[in-house]
Amino acid sequence: MDYVTKIFSERYIAFFLILVILIIVGIFFIFTQKSTSLPQKNIDFIEEKFSSPTTTDTEPQKSTFQPPEIIKAVYLTSWLAANPKVVDYVVNIAKNTEINAVVVDVKDWSGFIAYNTDIPEAAEYGAERILIPDIEAFLERFHKEGIYVIARITVFQDPVLARARPNLAVHRKSNKSLLWLDNVGLAWIDPAAKAAWDYNIAVAKDAVGQGFDEINFDYVRFPSDGDLKDMSFSFWDEKTSKHLVIREFFKYLREELPDAKLSIDFFGLTTVSSNDLGVGQVIEDAFEYFDYVCPMVYPSHYADGFLGYQNPADYPYEVIKYSMESALRRLLIYNQLQRTPASTDEEIIKQKRNIQLRPWLQDFDLGAIYDAKMVRSEIEAVYDATGDNFRGFMLWNSLNVYTKEALQPAGLE
Repeated sequence: MDYVTKIFSERYIAFFLILVILIIVGIFFIFTQKSTSLPQKNIDFIEEKFSSPTTTDTEPQKSTFQPPEIIKAVYLTSWLAANPKVVDYVVNIAKNTEINAVVVDVKDWSGFIAYNTDIPEAAEYGAERILIPDIEAFLERFHKEGIYVIARITVFQDPVLARARPNLAVHRKSNKSLLWLDNVGLAWIDPAAKAAWDYNIAVAKDAVGQGFDEINFDYVRFPSDGDLKDMSFSFWDEKTSKHLVIREFFKYLREELPDAKLSIDFFGLTTVSSNDLGVGQVIEDAFEYFDYVCPMVYPSHYADGFLGYQNPADYPYEVIKYSMESALRRLLIYNQLQRTPASTDEEIIKQKRNIQLRPWLQDFDLGAIYDAKMVRSEIEAVYDATGDNFRGFMLWNSLNVYTKEALQPAGLE
């Protein structure tokens, strides 16, 4: 199984398992334990009915929360963010371990936005699915505990926008009246469609205004699975390099969000690849425009044979250390190339401070059982690879159940 194929298994399968559970069970969630050989990680959930949407006359304000210098986050879906029990669980992790941040889906793989926005297009497209009825109170819950809150936005994988604005979507070359779908049946937006850029930037601006501390962009790329030969694009001319299209979007993002903290998710293999992996992702393209570049260095997502390992998932420390060393080396080379004869040391130091690496790490079972020892080895690999440039990590588990035993106790980190 190659890298591009493996990257979808955990995220997509887990997302659709959650969707099926939600349809069958309704509006409460059931968590099950992993194998009994693993540390206790389950949470007791009670039936939780989602409140109806509410509005407020209070003008949203930009967050004044003071972020930690080193950010260590866990991921939280919008569905589970709606459950106070899960929010309490995440807060408890942050209180008792080194975790000090949370990444929350604002617009996820479905294309739906999780709270009531002031974006006219969101209402027009039917893109609001109100899972978090009081976003101000939601953010305050975390901020009062000293927890940094990151809004995650899935960009070009967007079935809602594709249905509402099919002129912006990728279509089937064999039948241009039909939307092109990836392997799990999701529609995509043409990455060169500027109207889609503006829409996602509007979502980001709204999130900043509501008080999120940082905006994290994911799926900023061309599709990588499905019948790729049957794709038809209305805006991309198919001659311009894909990575130049993506880079232009990066530039536009920064122009429109000049003062916001921005981060971008990249395939893990971009840390070591010299090409765009066929999806338009070149890690150097992001360095100029983002505060954090976040390679998804999940060992399970590397192809068999990577670094000579038959199953890279069995070697989390080695895979991640190698990847992050390569990413840091490329960042330092980039910084050196940006230094002009007129640049001062202070300017260079500031530049390096504003371009940081903060990887996503695997806290789920795929390719191997990821117990506390395995997850901790990933974290140690990031420390060892980046040294004085260590700026944190983010843990991914699509069910939002985390291995607390892998984390340092609060105050000892």
